[in-house]
Amino acid sequence: MTHEIPGTLLLDPDVIDNPYPLYRRLHTEAPVWEIPGTGIFTVSTFGLLAEAVSRVDDFSSNIECLLYRDDSGLPARLTFGGGTDGQVLATADPPLHPVHRNAVFPELVAKRMRELEPAVAALAGELVTSALEHGDVEFMTAIGNLVPITVISRLIGFRDSNLDDLWSSAVNGTRLLASTRGLSALTDVTSSGDNVMAWIAQQLSAALSDPGEDLLGAVARAVNDDVLNEHEGVGMLMTLLSAGGETTTSLLGNAVRMLAENPDLQEHLRGNPDQIPTFAEEALRLESPFRYLMRSVPRDCTLGSVAIPGGSTVLLLWGAANRDPAEFERPDEIDLGRRVPRRHVAFGRGIHTCVGAPLARIEARVVLTTLIERTKSIALQPDHPPRWVNSLLVRRHEELPVRLKAR
Repeated sequence: MTHEIPGTLLLDPDVIDNPYPLYRRLHTEAPVWEIPGTGIFTVSTFGLLAEAVSRVDDFSSNIECLLYRDDSGLPARLTFGGGTDGQVLATADPPLHPVHRNAVFPELVAKRMRELEPAVAALAGELVTSALEHGDVEFMTAIGNLVPITVISRLIGFRDSNLDDLWSSAVNGTRLLASTRGLSALTDVTSSGDNVMAWIAQQLSAALSDPGEDLLGAVARAVNDDVLNEHEGVGMLMTLLSAGGETTTSLLGNAVRMLAENPDLQEHLRGNPDQIPTFAEEALRLESPFRYLMRSVPRDCTLGSVAIPGGSTVLLLWGAANRDPAEFERPDEIDLGRRVPRRHVAFGRGIHTCVGAPLARIEARVVLTTLIERTKSIALQPDHPPRWVNSLLVRRHEELPVRLKAR
């Protein structure tokens, strides 16, 4: 019964590090779980999650609150209002969402992303060469964080970027949704200034007079055509920076950790490099970069026979749905022979499917192929275990010390 699942489990530090036993319990006991006394529900099965994302009138993408961990360990809501003001792209509902998506999607089609592949390959080669010279490296700072933030900055078309500042700003955006902080710590994050936001506003302002053939130019044209205002344009660019950085960074780290833990898998991929893209899909499924996305409930509704009152907050647990045994055979195993390897929901589903998914796949294929081809072995450093980011939202390694041996 749902009342037997303690609400404190969701944000328990051990569960944050390893959520999969809780996910399995939710699958069988509470596919739609009401966390008592919180106004918060979770959805954990593939089928019900797919239904929820299709019912945009019942489950709105507009973010109306942030979550924090209260003194009893339960998730609680810091409400800041609603409406469409400030809601862009990932947090916008129809009819606004397709307007925003169409403003940027022509610049994010797979063909344009493929044009960046030589630059991704050159960057990956340079970083892997440096890492192999050292042998023992912290993968995230050496490669995993650098490749995605560099590539998304180039895709957007930012000029004179400070990559360290962009990375800090990108993760600060997802830090707001980590849901693991206390109220005072969350308030500190929300009130802290972000100089990058002002810098992006300047970049957009400069592009308005002469929009280029890049994402920044596409947003500038949308502002010039009154499709977006400047505030929405800056918000869209920040969203793309944050999501483009986090998703691929998480994927790269998670995939490399899986390789380090499985020498046989490494050898198999060295002999069958054509299967590296399929392995990347399994890494996405097994360790979904975004573990949940939030939905607000504007009116009373029902999902999976569970009544959900208007005003509730629903967490769509992508990470749980991707290990749903009703949808995936041997859901906790890497299976390079899955019939439809891209069926997972690691990039979301429905109208909010990640527009940057093709780029993430390119980056993963290029970086993983470079590592596999140029190493004899990839192993975890025995005295320095990996460490996860303390977040309910992202499944990313804060630290991933590895030992690389060159071929």
